[in-house]
Amino acid sequence: MSEKNITRRRFVGTAAAAAGCCLATSQTGTRGKAAEKATAAEVPAPNSPIGVAKGLHPGRVAWVHDPAATNWGGPGDGHWWEGSHTDQSVVDKMVARAICGVTGESDAAGWDGLFKHFNRTRGKEAVGYKPGQKIAIKVNFVGLIWRWDTVNPDSYDLKDRRDYMNTAPQMMRALLRQLVETVGVKPSDISIGDSLAIFSNEYYGMLHGEYPDVRYVDQKGLFGRVAVKPSSVPIHWSCRPQGCLQDFIPDCFEEADYLINLANLKSHTATGVTLCGKNHYGSLVRWPAQKGYYDLHKDSFAAGMGKYRNLVDLTGHSHIGGKTLLCLIDGLYAGRHPIDRAPMKWNSTPFNGDWTSSLLASQDPVAIDSVAYDFLRTEWEDHPRKSGAEDYLHEAAQADDPPSGTFYDPEHPNSITRLASLGVHEHWNDPMEKKYSRNLGTGEGIELVSMGRT
Repeated sequence: MSEKNITRRRFVGTAAAAAGCCLATSQTGTRGKAAEKATAAEVPAPNSPIGVAKGLHPGRVAWVHDPAATNWGGPGDGHWWEGSHTDQSVVDKMVARAICGVTGESDAAGWDGLFKHFNRTRGKEAVGYKPGQKIAIKVNFVGLIWRWDTVNPDSYDLKDRRDYMNTAPQMMRALLRQLVETVGVKPSDISIGDSLAIFSNEYYGMLHGEYPDVRYVDQKGLFGRVAVKPSSVPIHWSCRPQGCLQDFIPDCFEEADYLINLANLKSHTATGVTLCGKNHYGSLVRWPAQKGYYDLHKDSFAAGMGKYRNLVDLTGHSHIGGKTLLCLIDGLYAGRHPIDRAPMKWNSTPFNGDWTSSLLASQDPVAIDSVAYDFLRTEWEDHPRKSGAEDYLHEAAQADDPPSGTFYDPEHPNSITRLASLGVHEHWNDPMEKKYSRNLGTGEGIELVSMGRT
């Protein structure tokens, strides 16, 4: 990367963590091993996997990159999510290729392998999808979040940040087509949306016209959408906050047999990155720093390594990460949250001044975020490199014995059953080759499978 580009990417941002609304009882210790792990984690070391790889092919992450999917001239040239700028047929093929990359099988056989592996690893019979089972898809609509006032609540029309980097409607439609046409899921058994957002007309219209019976969920539930409500299933934060209102998972998650986590490729001014892990901040029916509740930002914004991270509780909860069949990261148009009103083209290889035009897929929630983190850290000299940006990945990979010493148990109000490792974390060998330990045959970490153009 040239000195000019490095200078362009230096951005000085400040994000003060909001004050906590309640006291937390510490579950961390000052063990020598924990301190040693945290110190070592400050400087990323290539090909040094930690944790236990998950998936039909353990630790595998499929990466599909196809520049033909995106054809937008930037702000002023309409909007990136319009059909004239994002090619639905190419995105359809990208999703199909991603499933093939993760499973090694095409079309229905690939999906069948996903379902059978998922059920087998959870102590059930190794069977595929059965008619009548429900699937919830959690997308990232932070640009449509009700607090931002970007969507008119009286009409559901976009009124601001029209080019913000939300999950692309083309990516959602491609996934719905896979589930309905390939897997055979009844549309009415699928829910899709973000509990903190308003499902704007611009996105909804592109999906509802083809699949009117799908349940499109959002915060308000107007104009044919379904309002997300809290279920009776609690989530208990492992920092054990005191005096806070109880959190419950969304009703559509409780009802679902399977979840699909469809996140976005974005850096973040406060946490460094926002990927599959942080997408679950929208898996609650309240604002992350809402008064009276445990302040999620307090621990996610904390700099440094070896700290309690609430993303581990979300990923490890039996009705959230525990139901997740597949993790996807929409990287068609990547950007920086919340400072950018539109995505930015990337200069790193192989993007070379173009849109990222990518899709990542994996059954391992830690591995997929690790790969996305390496992409973001390579492109940007600022937020992804801040101290603590990858700490949640270290904590999740080692949830059974984390550097912070936290007893991660989101199922109980007290520490009873510790989480096992939630996946594997490592860094690639270098930004050009992008090879992990399984690619090199040197370890049992991540395997990055590049599917190339569709």
